[in-house]
Amino acid sequence: MGTSERKQREREEREQLFLDTAEQLIAEEGFLQLQMAKLAKACDYATGTLYQHFSSKEDLLMALMARQSALHLALFERIEQWQAPSRMRIFAICVAEQDFNRRQANYVKLSQYVMTEAVWENASEARRQQLLQCGQPICRIVSGIVQQAIDDGDLDPQGASTMELAYGTWALCQGSHTLEHTQGLLEAFSIPRSPMTMYRNMNRLLNGMQWQPLQDLSQPEQLTRLVLQIEQQLDIA
Repeated sequence: MGTSERKQREREEREQLFLDTAEQLIAEEGFLQLQMAKLAKACDYATGTLYQHFSSKEDLLMALMARQSALHLALFERIEQWQAPSRMRIFAICVAEQDFNRRQANYVKLSQYVMTEAVWENASEARRQQLLQCGQPICRIVSGIVQQAIDDGDLDPQGASTMELAYGTWALCQGSHTLEHTQGLLEAFSIPRSPMTMYRNMNRLLNGMQWQPLQDLSQPEQLTRLVLQIEQQLDIA
């Protein structure tokens, strides 16, 4: 191995150490308590060395989220491979995301924090682009499900693009998870803190879009059966 290859490998290993340690510190103390000097010290490196890898704390958080995005993508790939009607698959994303949020709570909190203006606007363009590129495979999968619905005659796009049509379902899931993670907020407005609340609203949204076949999931047992079917199919029960 040449000198340049060895140096590159050492740099990559050092960067992974920084990310591993940052992840551990965040789990113990939270995002707001993460300090670059403290992180560098925990890794036995000078703070300047850390800044050679990440120009800011915001860049570090972006890189951490990009590294963890593979877990999220694997979830969507399961749904992509499922041979089911498009409406079932788009609803399955909602169910699978709920399970993912439960299992990967720290990743979800990181995602919500990184997408705030305070972090996003202060990160470098290179790191923002890295994170956006990580999201492209997920966009492709969701767009493919919407396109399937259009091709099968189950959804009239009415001139909208596939991602415009997917935007509503994305916003509902993302918004619901954000509200659920705000302690005491739902209770203050007498909104049940239950995944079923989001599932019912997702079904109403899909019915409103006239996404066929329309479904009446007003009865709890109907919704429970559907969710259980999806969980068993995706092996997340």
